Amino acid sequence: MTEPDANPLEYAPALESATVAALRERYRPFIDGEFTDGTGAVFSSVNPATGEPLAEITSSAESDVDRAVAAAENAFRHRWAAISGTDRAKYLFRIARLLQERSRELAVLETLDTGKPVRQATEFDLPNAAAWFLHYAGWADKLDHAGFGPSPAPLGVTGQVVPSNFPLLLLAQRIAPALACGSTVVVKPSERTPLSALVFGEICEQAGLPPGTVNILPGDSGTGASLLTHRGVRHAVFTGSTEVGERVRRDLAGRGKRVTSELGGNGVNIVFADAAPEEAVRGVVEGAFFNQGRVRCAGSRLLVEESAAEEFVARLRDRMAELRVGDPMDRNTDVGSLGSTAEVERLSELVERGVAEGASRWTVPATLPRHGDFMAPTLLTDVQQSMSVARTEVFGPVLSVLTFRTAREAVTKADNTPYGLAAGVWSEKGSRALWTARGLRTGVVWANTFHRFDPTAPFGGRGESGNGHVGGAAGLEAYLDV
Repeated sequence: MTEPDANPLEYAPALESATVAALRERYRPFIDGEFTDGTGAVFSSVNPATGEPLAEITSSAESDVDRAVAAAENAFRHRWAAISGTDRAKYLFRIARLLQERSRELAVLETLDTGKPVRQATEFDLPNAAAWFLHYAGWADKLDHAGFGPSPAPLGVTGQVVPSNFPLLLLAQRIAPALACGSTVVVKPSERTPLSALVFGEICEQAGLPPGTVNILPGDSGTGASLLTHRGVRHAVFTGSTEVGERVRRDLAGRGKRVTSELGGNGVNIVFADAAPEEAVRGVVEGAFFNQGRVRCAGSRLLVEESAAEEFVARLRDRMAELRVGDPMDRNTDVGSLGSTAEVERLSELVERGVAEGASRWTVPATLPRHGDFMAPTLLTDVQQSMSVARTEVFGPVLSVLTFRTAREAVTKADNTPYGLAAGVWSEKGSRALWTARGLRTGVVWANTFHRFDPTAPFGGRGESGNGHVGGAAGLEAYLDV
C-alpha cells in the first residue's frame, strides 16, 4: 500500500513579475503639477522582503515644503475651489479609472515597497483605493446635502502624513474627500514606502488635475513635522502610532489648525460559545494576520468564551498552520514581510516578555526565507489582562488569547485598554451581538466579520486611537469650513 503524501497540498510557486512595476532609478518630489528636484538628501527605498534597494529618492527639505504649500494655496484660491462640484467629480472619476487601469503595476509596486503579499495588494488595496475616489466623486456635487448646511465652503490647504502599512490606500482615503470638498493637498508618504505615492503624482498628471492641487513630498519625519506645522496648512492629518501622534498634537497645540488623526489600536475579537466555529476562526485569523498584522485596527486580542476556548484554540492552530509565509511576490503567500528588521526585533521582544510573564507560545511551523524581515504568525495563550502583550499595540503577526465567562466580563476586558479603534463580535444571536457592541468603547464594531471596509461607511477611533472619521458623509466634515 502506498503511503499518502506528507504534503498533499503543496503549491507550485505563482510568481508575479517585478518588471510590471516599471521601477525608475530615481524618484523626485511632485510639486505644482510636475516632478522637480528636491533640495533634501538622497535616500534609497528598500524591499523589506529581500533587503535590496529598489530606487533612489530625492527627499524634500523645508524649502520644498514652502514651495509645495504655496502651490497648494495658489491652486486652492485660483483653480480648484473655484470650479464646480460637477467638474471636480470628473477629475476624481478619472483618477479612479486610472488606478483601475494601472492596478497590476501599482499592486506589484506596493508589494515590492512594503513586503505585503501581492495577492492582497491586487485584491484589496487597489480596488479599495479606486472605490474611495469613485465614492467621493459622487459627493463632489452634493455637498449641500451632506448635512453641513447650505453651500459649505472648503477649508483650504491640508497637509497629510501617510504611514507605511497601506501607502496608496490610506493616501486615497484622505486625498479623495479633500478634493471632493474643494481643498488642496500636500502629502508626505512614509520614508520607507514612498514609491506608490510618487507614482500617484503621475496619475494626477494623466488625469489633468490642475497644477498644485495635489503635491507629494518624500522625506523623513522632519519633512512631516515641517509640513504639519507650516503656517499655510489649515488642516493637519496624521496617521501613525499613538506615540508620534501625541507629539504631533503637542506641536500643533495653539496654532489654530484643524487636526485629525488615526493612531494606534489594540483591537479585539469576542467569540461566544454559540458562534459558528469555522467562520469565527477564519475571521479571527483574518483579523490578526491580514497584512502581517500591520493594521492599526488588527484584532490582536482574542476573547473567547471559557466553555468553548479549548476547542476553539485547537481549530485556530489548525487554521494558522495552513498560512503560507514567504515571498510576497508569490500569489500563494498569505503572510509576507514586515517593514523592517527593527519591527521583527520589537515583536520578538514583546513575545519573549509575554512568555516571561506567564503566557504560552505557539508559532506556525513555517520555514522563513533566509533574507528579509519575516516573522512567523505566533499564538499566545494563558494571557492575562496585566500582561504587556494584552495592553500595548502589537502591530504584527501576534495573537493573544484570553477567556471570559459572561458578556459583561467580555466587555470589561475588551475595554481595558487606552485604545478604541475596532472590535469584532461573534455570536448567532443578534441581541447578544448588539448588546455587546453597545457596551464597547471603540469606534467601529463588526458583527460576525472583521476588516470589512467600505468607502460609504464612516471609520474612526476613540481614546488614544485618534479623532475624526474617514468614509461616507462623515469623512467630508474635516475638509469643510463648518
